[in-house]
Amino acid sequence: MWSGPRNLSTAMMRAFENRADCAVSDEPFYAAYLAQTGLDHPMRDEVLASQPNDWREVAGQLIGAAPDGSTIWYQKHMTHHMLPEFGRGWIAACRNAFLIRDPVRVLASYVKSRETVTLADIGVVQQSELFDAVADRLGCAPPVIDAADVLSDPARTLGALCAALEIEFDSAMLSWPAGKRASDGVWAPAWYAGVEASTGFAAPGGDEIPVLPAHLAEIAQEAAEHYRRLAAYSL
Repeated sequence: MWSGPRNLSTAMMRAFENRADCAVSDEPFYAAYLAQTGLDHPMRDEVLASQPNDWREVAGQLIGAAPDGSTIWYQKHMTHHMLPEFGRGWIAACRNAFLIRDPVRVLASYVKSRETVTLADIGVVQQSELFDAVADRLGCAPPVIDAADVLSDPARTLGALCAALEIEFDSAMLSWPAGKRASDGVWAPAWYAGVEASTGFAAPGGDEIPVLPAHLAEIAQEAAEHYRRLAAYSL
């Protein structure tokens, strides 16, 4: 599942992990991304120590049989972690889906955990590029779901996603126990407070669009065309 940050991505991981037949992986390229870019993110040292720093090692771990004898392996990937110098051949061994969200809402949420943000940090451009690469290989659009649709009708949207991925929908995906998970990345204390308190997909908080300060509004405007293009393929 390819998404940017603050896209409902961890809640989606919770949903799949609550299936009895599914193993999950949380942002496996995060440490390699930080090591390559030198960026300062919350808990940077802990992230670097928790995962392989070489993208080749990570990619080699992501293909083949699912862990623990599971029949489904849900890999939560951040699109901006896939730097141009990281090989992408492994992606063809997976079924790829795309989780999108209105960039205005992404940015309003992102800056609550990290004040500094650029267009590249929210992964919308990279997501568009990855979508095109997968679509070109398949000859058709891969599955796309919008976080707003997940929140407004989780059963319908997750049902459509499962159908597109040719797996059975499981109602266990609609709720989960609150709390931390051993599968969560070591960075969870900096980012996952909301999902740790959750027991399911919260209903949307209304249709009011956040008002962004000028510097964030400019980023949102740049991201909007990429979001809208993928939104046209939403299930």
